[in-house]
Amino acid sequence: MAKWKITQVKSKNSATERQMATLASLGIRRINHSVVFEVTPIVKGMVTKVLHLVKVEEIE
Repeated sequence: MAKWKITQVKSKNSATERQMATLASLGIRRINHSVVFEVTPIVKGMVTKVLHLVKVEEIE
């Protein structure tokens, strides 16, 4: 399966509580912090909600 590297690139200061909770559940703690996940419908939905705060790269 494909994997995504998700990196926070913008501050979560202006984000809603729900968006901050989504970042926390992804395991992202601070700007430039990255996590790697297999692409699943759950992860896709979470990334969609915080797409304006993160950068997504597909890795092999």
